[in-house]
Amino acid sequence: MTYAQSDRTGDPLADRRQPFDPFAEPERFEGVLPRRVIAFMIDVVILFIPVAAFAIFVFLFGIVTLGLGWGLYWLLGPASVVWALVYYGTTLGGPESATLGMRMVDLQMRTAHGAPSYFVLGAVHAVVFWVSVSALSPLVLLVCFFNHRKRLLHDILLGTVVINNEQRARRLRAAGFGY
Repeated sequence: MTYAQSDRTGDPLADRRQPFDPFAEPERFEGVLPRRVIAFMIDVVILFIPVAAFAIFVFLFGIVTLGLGWGLYWLLGPASVVWALVYYGTTLGGPESATLGMRMVDLQMRTAHGAPSYFVLGAVHAVVFWVSVSALSPLVLLVCFFNHRKRLLHDILLGTVVINNEQRARRLRAAGFGY
């Protein structure tokens, strides 16, 4: 699969546009924002389950060791961060370019040039998201309403775009959903 816009549309002026132009390919962006929120909630649950299991294990281990095992609770924070970075890096950097939550709702992340994501970009994407939301308040998420590609602040900073995957875009095109 090539990532040149002109290969997808046959438009000779397409090389002047960015890949995944919402005006040339509106099916790529149809319903992305609400499904992105759902995908985020699914991913938070996926991240939470192993962390909660580890916390329960440390609690029970502390009871068995008469309180000495509770000293392992200091590992909970760093282990959570490492787990989140590995999760986002491997899933966004994998062949689907999508987390498990994004796969469930037919989304994928691409670079601004249309190429698939990779491990470091996936991990940095998560870090920049959490830092921007923590430092600037969740109001930074409103940026998506002021750009035509529906990108969030961290997407713009990293040069990524979240779109419908090929199967969903094909279904929308076939259904003629306003296109």
